[in-house]
Amino acid sequence: MLRVIFMGAPTFAVPALTEIVGAGHDVVAVYSQPPRPAGRRGLELRKTPVHEQADTFGLPVWTPNSLKTDEAQDTFRTHEADVAVVVAYGLLLPQPILDAPVHGCLNFHPSDLPRWRGAAPLQRTIMAGDTATAACVMRMEAGLDTGPVCLREPVSVPTNMTAGALHDHMATLGGDMLVRALGALERGSLECTPQPQEGVTYAAKIDKSEARIDWSKQASEVHNQIRGLSPFPGAWFELETSGKSERVKVLKCEIAGATNASPGTILNDITTIACGNSSGIRLVEVQRAGKRAVPADEFARGARLATGQHVL
Repeated sequence: MLRVIFMGAPTFAVPALTEIVGAGHDVVAVYSQPPRPAGRRGLELRKTPVHEQADTFGLPVWTPNSLKTDEAQDTFRTHEADVAVVVAYGLLLPQPILDAPVHGCLNFHPSDLPRWRGAAPLQRTIMAGDTATAACVMRMEAGLDTGPVCLREPVSVPTNMTAGALHDHMATLGGDMLVRALGALERGSLECTPQPQEGVTYAAKIDKSEARIDWSKQASEVHNQIRGLSPFPGAWFELETSGKSERVKVLKCEIAGATNASPGTILNDITTIACGNSSGIRLVEVQRAGKRAVPADEFARGARLATGQHVL
């Protein structure tokens, strides 16, 4: 079995750590983000999901703020790892870290590289309307997600799939693929192929300004925006109720039939809103500020929506 350093932070990375431990590899160190203030007053420090999972396995955890210092790099080398496995770690790995393990560093990336390199591949995949993607295990190098691909698994993206659903599927798949990659590495049969130069796109971090729904866009674009930002940060619109403006997140929707109404108009069934180019979106699940997510018809009754009313 291999001596492995595991590097990750969010819930997305937990299945990978669990599968690697379950496969019997010797996880000699876990690296994660430092505990952050949590709770309503921020008075307690909360460990990352990976840190908490490592604790349950009794694994040693390091949480440096940076890996660029000589001290951090010296400590990393003392683990004498065969390989480091990186899943949504959140810190840049400088060259001395990449070079420290005998077989370098392997990274799980949830997109069809070289498409959607970068910070938000799951969201960008869906927001772009991609109907197919892939999951990749690559050998890391200094560039942003530029390393050669060692394993690739095709993944279909159904019409109504949300980023949250794709996230959960990819997290599970990542654990399986990384165990397979480590097995091949141990046998000396892991082959990695350079990425093609064509088709490179970048998945930039989601900006807050992208979350507001623009009803003047056609329904397919609005649909993809809503799916791609669900459940977080959530695409939203504003509704005027009792003289006040209220923000409403849309978590699930469907493309509705054609309409001649102006964009933003609530249509006859009070859960459908007109979009640009004579198209419309039917709300399926929404969430008012500070409230739980509810079916759209329940929201429509509670908010007393009316045919012909406009949302912003």
